[in-house]
Amino acid sequence: MKIPKDRKYTETHEWFFADGDVVTMGITQFAADELTDITFVELPEPGREVAPGDTLGEVESVKATSEIYSAVTGIVVETNDALADHPELVNDEAFDDGWMVKIKMSAPAELESLMSDKEYKIFVKNS
Repeated sequence: MKIPKDRKYTETHEWFFADGDVVTMGITQFAADELTDITFVELPEPGREVAPGDTLGEVESVKATSEIYSAVTGIVVETNDALADHPELVNDEAFDDGWMVKIKMSAPAELESLMSDKEYKIFVKNS
């Protein structure tokens, strides 16, 4: 299973990639594989303020509906509009074109409390 080393991870299977004070997030390939065929992705509107634990939207599949959560405080600055017409991008490229939102963080240090790639790999193995 591909788990990029340049990101942080949550126990609810979201990934966060920081570029300065903007973080791109999505769900992991593990989560996408567990959901199977993703049919719909609901994302927040840009401008929405978020905090750790806030629900950002939902991912629907033929198998289940799963909420996605923020792990950082900030403002949503962009959403992946391509997912409206092509939700399967999450299945096909969870860590690339399947990204979901970009958040301008007000407290970048919050990322330090998330799991590294190695910690996430162990977490998934023990789940």
